[in-house]
Amino acid sequence: MSLRLALAQINVTVGDVSGSGRRIVAAALEARDRGADAILFPELVISGYPPEDLVLRQDFLEACRLEVAAVAAEVQGITLILGFPEAVAGARPANSAAVWRDGVCLAHYRKQSLPNYGVFDEARHFSPGQDAAVFTLNGMVTGLTICEDIWVDGPVEQAVAAGARLILNLNASPWHQGKQAERVAVAAQRCRHGGVPMVYVNLVGGQDELVFDGHSFVVSADGDCPWRAPGFTEGIYYVDIDSDADGRVQIVATPDESAVVGDQGEDVLLGEIYAALVLGIRDYVRKNGFEGAVIGLSGGIDSALTLALAADALGPEQVVAVLMPSRYTQPMSIEDAISEADALGCRWYQLPIEAPFQAFTDLLAQPLAGWPEDLTEENLQARCRGVLLMAIANKQKRMLLTTGNKSEMSVGYATLYGDMAGALAPLKDVFKLLVYRLAAWRNRQSPVIPLRVMERPPSAELRPDQRDDDSLPPYPVLDAILAAYVEADESVADMMARGLPAADIQRVVQLVDRSEFKRRQSPPGIRITRRALGRERRYPMTNGFRPGDW
Repeated sequence: MSLRLALAQINVTVGDVSGSGRRIVAAALEARDRGADAILFPELVISGYPPEDLVLRQDFLEACRLEVAAVAAEVQGITLILGFPEAVAGARPANSAAVWRDGVCLAHYRKQSLPNYGVFDEARHFSPGQDAAVFTLNGMVTGLTICEDIWVDGPVEQAVAAGARLILNLNASPWHQGKQAERVAVAAQRCRHGGVPMVYVNLVGGQDELVFDGHSFVVSADGDCPWRAPGFTEGIYYVDIDSDADGRVQIVATPDESAVVGDQGEDVLLGEIYAALVLGIRDYVRKNGFEGAVIGLSGGIDSALTLALAADALGPEQVVAVLMPSRYTQPMSIEDAISEADALGCRWYQLPIEAPFQAFTDLLAQPLAGWPEDLTEENLQARCRGVLLMAIANKQKRMLLTTGNKSEMSVGYATLYGDMAGALAPLKDVFKLLVYRLAAWRNRQSPVIPLRVMERPPSAELRPDQRDDDSLPPYPVLDAILAAYVEADESVADMMARGLPAADIQRVVQLVDRSEFKRRQSPPGIRITRRALGRERRYPMTNGFRPGDW
């Protein structure tokens, strides 16, 4: 027996149930007309992922139920396998999948392993299933699993014990660096243990902080991964599968044009990070109904990279750069900012902030009389800029993108209601040293960031001759400490044992801990690491614990 299976790696919007239904129908009919016997869609494709507390609303669950029924009735001549949230009487809903053929449900499955770590809150939203779902597809005994089910012992083994010779796994697996290799390794281990091949389909697209990369793949019964779909792009991919007289199943053909899993060099890794950031920006702006983006362009490396990302995501004609020099801005900063905008083809404005800054200074002269000059005056400049940027964004119906990176946001080296003003922070999960690497990678594709921007010591330019390392440890030291403390939860003793400078550790730890209130008020950022400054790192804003004391 043979089976041509289509993998629908599609991009849907959370909550747009009817829109998801239309995309599913279009993909299924295209696959049918191209000779596919069945089409496999991602986890919760009807609702989008993660639907969060939407699934606690009965009207939302009913809308999903009705859309599944409508899609199943409309799609004829091909077997349809898709995920959806399902109401469960007297309990939280289920994260479910079903198999449909010509309007008839052939099999039904509820996800058994509900992740409740990192970015996942499924134990809050769903009830776990208990039973395997095994059905016959073109004579092949096939089992269904959903995402986390293959990461734990039990569900795959249960399906194999029930007779499954092929596993179809529906996923909404968000991307971070190294995630694809982890997925393949987990799937390969399950396949070798169960002696069955697996087809893994994954969602693609940006949803708030998360980016889903696609990279659907297949694994043979002996654990080999001969093919994966492209990342960060939609597509329908066709896999040919055969079974012998004894019911053993093997994957016999995969698409020729897509990459197999292999070693990832520096350029490949940077290219994937860049693609994730581009997709995250594009979907966050467009799915929220904005017409483009606005960016404050300073002539520094962070805003230069943000501008390039936005232009690549939305098209340069949809991105506006705003130069806002102050009395402390170096002429080279203005020159470099104009050069960047022109190289990318973005429209730009120059709005000096001296007049509003002086007006605020004069207005505050009496209440601030007798107080020495300090960060207040620096922050006032940043807040002047924030007001201008928000006004342009509001009037032009564009989204303001902030330019701060993970190093700065970790230690609070940013101004509330100033340079932190905006709706999305694309570099919020990108450490400073990685900003430089990504900028160099982007210049290798086409030179858009002046070399001088890459080589100058970074500065906020809020006081004469200011440099970042006046206020912070050098970035190589700072990023190493932050990677240990923020991403790995290492103790002060652990960091000192690895040779990091004790004084810098204490200083950085204090800055991180007392800046939590700022991070809570910062825009969401696109997640590219296992531990971003978002939903997977939740610390109290009022916090009396001092790590260095223990």
